[in-house]
Amino acid sequence: MTDYDKLFIGGEWRQPAGTDRLVVHNPANGEVIGSTPEGTGADIDAAVAAARSALQTGAWADASAADRSEIMGRIYNLIIERSDDLANLITAEVGAPLLFSHFGQVGATGMVLDYFTKLTAEFEFEQVRQDMLGPVIVRKEPVGVVGGIVPWNVPLFVMMLKLAPTLASGSTMVLKPAPETPLSAFAFADICIEAGLPPGVLNIVPAGREVGEALVRHDGVDKISFTGSTDAGRKIGAICGENLRRCTLELGGKSAAIILDDANLDAIMPELLSAAVMNNGQACVAQTRILASRNRYDEVVDALTEAVGAMVVGDPASFETGVGPLISERQRERVEGYIDIGKNEGARITTGGARPDGLDAGWFVEPTVFADVDNTMRIAQEEIFGPVLATIAYDDPADAVRIANESNYGLSGSVWCSDVDAGVEVARGVRTGTYSINSFAMAWGAPFGGFKDSGIGRELGPEGLEEFLEFKTINLPAGTEPTLKY
Repeated sequence: MTDYDKLFIGGEWRQPAGTDRLVVHNPANGEVIGSTPEGTGADIDAAVAAARSALQTGAWADASAADRSEIMGRIYNLIIERSDDLANLITAEVGAPLLFSHFGQVGATGMVLDYFTKLTAEFEFEQVRQDMLGPVIVRKEPVGVVGGIVPWNVPLFVMMLKLAPTLASGSTMVLKPAPETPLSAFAFADICIEAGLPPGVLNIVPAGREVGEALVRHDGVDKISFTGSTDAGRKIGAICGENLRRCTLELGGKSAAIILDDANLDAIMPELLSAAVMNNGQACVAQTRILASRNRYDEVVDALTEAVGAMVVGDPASFETGVGPLISERQRERVEGYIDIGKNEGARITTGGARPDGLDAGWFVEPTVFADVDNTMRIAQEEIFGPVLATIAYDDPADAVRIANESNYGLSGSVWCSDVDAGVEVARGVRTGTYSINSFAMAWGAPFGGFKDSGIGRELGPEGLEEFLEFKTINLPAGTEPTLKY
């Protein structure tokens, strides 16, 4: 059991304003593994005040880019040092298979921070341009106090997508973890204390939607960075629009994996499964629409059915497990509801579709493959957020691109083939923010984000850093040779 009695505000553990608590259950067995205070609007006020103070005065306000990079490097080293503990905690908190917790949760978190640590040290926060009337300094300043709102599925990793550029830019953050996963955020707070992150740079207030809205509406917040559902993103974007507040929204997905006729099914199937049902299918980038040509459709369905049916479902704390539980009973009910919808729409289940035997204590559902799916069906258009795959037939590559694009989402996608040049042409035609050939990948040094209902703005890469910067132009007299300051 890991119980916290206080919130992390202003670099210290501070008594919460309220008395309500968030109780965390292990999704694999329902057992209570810990608890934290549930934040209130008053706690958000205190956290924003601490973040504003750190932004304007003290060690962080005076820190150079090199200073910030050094602190970020110390945090990175501690993440690596404690990676086993963090992975075990996230597996217990989220139900992610332990292998995925090591690589997709904690390992990826460290790699993102490592990328931004190095970028901070070399980034030109000021540069000189020659204009018609004289030199100009183009200066990139911190956006200010950032409200970071993260989901429960990959809590530490998504937090780092927001915190790393916040630190790199010289901004500060009030983080609201999801109420299902506050423990990993508080474990990270301990790392920040040990690394010497100045007080107030990161403040953590776990809470539900009402308090999250208080953070979004707070007058002391300059930018909101949100990852979550499209519906919630619309509401947050509307509030930010009313207040002319900067925002980055990384939202839902319904990504299509296009299998071209020259693909070697035996070779691609392990990677395809990883891309399709990662994190028990609870990933916005999951490749859950499987597109196969009519020439090979039955062959693809058979191969996918066999591979999915052979996946080990069970205790996520075992390295042998491929699919663990869903985060909660409510989420399982949602996924099971979509399985019923698929059957009622006329799609055919080839494997899965029920609860696995012998796993009654947790929130498990069998990984499921639907065949004979039309792209207009709800199971092909709506984000299920579970291990449910829809296989769809196409006529030719142009038809596959058309089907992939007939979606309100545009976050990710992939093509599986032997001819990489042909795959690149497919990739160019699909309107989505991130695309992969014969894999699923996120490149830390390149922008990540979505088209259409999948969001606004970009994370990762220099573009992701610039989302946390304000641009200032300083016009200088002709002949001036300014000294730049980073």
